[in-house]
Amino acid sequence: MKHLLLAAAAASLALPVTAQEPAPIPSPGEIAAAAPASDWIAIAPSDLLVMDLSPDATGKARRVVIQLMPAPFSQGWIGNIRKLAAAHWWDGTSINRVQDNYVVQWGDATEKKALPRGLAVVPESGYQVSEPAQSMPIIETFYRNRERLKALVNQQRSGKPLVIYAPDMRTKIDPYSDFQAFAGGWPFAGSNGVWPVHCYGMVGVGRNLSPDTGSGAELYTVIGHAPRHLDQNIALVGRVISGIEHLSSLPRGTGALGFYETEAERVPIASIRIASELPVADQPRFEYLSTESDSFARYADARANRRDPFFIKPAGGADICNIPVPVRPVTK
Repeated sequence: MKHLLLAAAAASLALPVTAQEPAPIPSPGEIAAAAPASDWIAIAPSDLLVMDLSPDATGKARRVVIQLMPAPFSQGWIGNIRKLAAAHWWDGTSINRVQDNYVVQWGDATEKKALPRGLAVVPESGYQVSEPAQSMPIIETFYRNRERLKALVNQQRSGKPLVIYAPDMRTKIDPYSDFQAFAGGWPFAGSNGVWPVHCYGMVGVGRNLSPDTGSGAELYTVIGHAPRHLDQNIALVGRVISGIEHLSSLPRGTGALGFYETEAERVPIASIRIASELPVADQPRFEYLSTESDSFARYADARANRRDPFFIKPAGGADICNIPVPVRPVTK
């Protein structure tokens, strides 16, 4: 027994003395998942556009859910979209264009289907919201953020490190605007006015050459690198929050600009409805992480400065489109 005790003591002395392991650094996804329920905001079914495509080759249903842009942005086009959905105008239309690293577009391939009466003609001034509209809460939030930006922008113009603002973090300057920030759950950019930006999954209105601005009957979503050069040139009306895989994985069109050349290539649209018009049991429910919350500030910082175990060197910045606002389904 004495020898056994001595052997055990010797073995214990041979074990390395280790300090307490530091707590693991959470990833952006873990930060969002840990956010309290009070930091999540429900999206009203009346602000969701539900697009049901024809089933895929295996018979699986394909549903795409789009959150519509909040006031005061793009409301003329969104009013048209609500009328088109109420008239069931998109039923029987199709996905007509899939351009690699760019957009998926849908509408009437024949361009001959009569539109509902009473659609608004929206001027190009509707692509952004000017400063006098800042009495609206979402604009007030943006302009408060802008005030915090001014010193950083002046610093950049003096030749010092390039910075912009997204909640409580420093990133490289945005080449498309003087500043950018989040408000009301959406990414915006601004100079003299404010406008939504073309990030992955954003939904815009197809149009012809200026001064045409499109009615909202022809829509597209971004499926590639953020085409920010389109900002202020085309109306953005929402973003895909569920089912983007049903669009981004479609075969690429072989015609000019990715348009499908034959009817057989097009993907039929069974229906498009505002979610509140569907039976209650079929209404999708989602919520987003408040961009005014401390949880989002930590999430945004973690996206710009990855410190979780996989990463070796934090980037020290992020494009605003690389900070997607977390959205999650709500269990019914």
